[in-house]
Amino acid sequence: MEAGRRADINVRMLDCRSLALDLGSGGDGSGNNNSSNSGNGATRADPASEYGTILQRCVSYYRNLHSTAALEGLGARVINCLQTGILAGNKLFTHMLLARAGVRTPRATAAFSKDAALSHLRETGLPAVIKPTVGSWGRLVSKLTDMDAAEGIIEGRESMYPIHHTHYLEEFVKRPPRDIRAIVVGDEVVAAIYRTSEGANWKTNTALGGRADPCKVTQEMERICAKAREAVHGDIIGVDLMEDESRGLVVHEINNTTEYKNTVRVCGVDIPRMMLEFAVREQRK
Repeated sequence: MEAGRRADINVRMLDCRSLALDLGSGGDGSGNNNSSNSGNGATRADPASEYGTILQRCVSYYRNLHSTAALEGLGARVINCLQTGILAGNKLFTHMLLARAGVRTPRATAAFSKDAALSHLRETGLPAVIKPTVGSWGRLVSKLTDMDAAEGIIEGRESMYPIHHTHYLEEFVKRPPRDIRAIVVGDEVVAAIYRTSEGANWKTNTALGGRADPCKVTQEMERICAKAREAVHGDIIGVDLMEDESRGLVVHEINNTTEYKNTVRVCGVDIPRMMLEFAVREQRK
């Protein structure tokens, strides 16, 4: 909102939790979907005419996907689009697309039962990392250092929702105690930071206490991020990279609704204004 005022861009904030969209023809067979209030605080609107271009910032994975699907289906332009939300929001999907695009990634395995996962770990050895296919902020990401711990963690996931029954196993990359978050707006990497783990915590997420420092954007990073963006058909994304000791930069995650607070703070780059200006240019096309 502040960036919009600075750039003289009209920004309307819409809370996804108060949004109700008529997915049909307005109930009268006319094909109209006119704006109105439902009387219970929810908003009903014609997204194409009422909202123009929408910057999707909902951090809830499922609300994000389903509201994007509804808004796009009613004619609105959403950044990022539904396809990007589906592909970048799932680590397994992202890995397969990056590999096909020739982007270096950590070695990973998808196991579809506890026994298959444990058998794979016995064969390949530890340490390894297990991640949920859908998730953020480092939640449910665990470093597996011995088979007893691995069995306990995997067994626990078997009792969770079915999405956690696909066990996404990744090599533990030999790297400095940090990773890189690069933020891409359109065709440009606008800024990047190192996220350094503090103390005994091996995770670098700033949400878990990782320290943010400026990172120089190199030509190699630009090339890798361009391929990553194209792989998931994204417009505004965050690309997470690690500095592998032998292979160089590898991409381990793409963020569909990337956060930028710490990047703005340490790099001094007005990322929200860049996002809004990109959205305006897209609306004029």
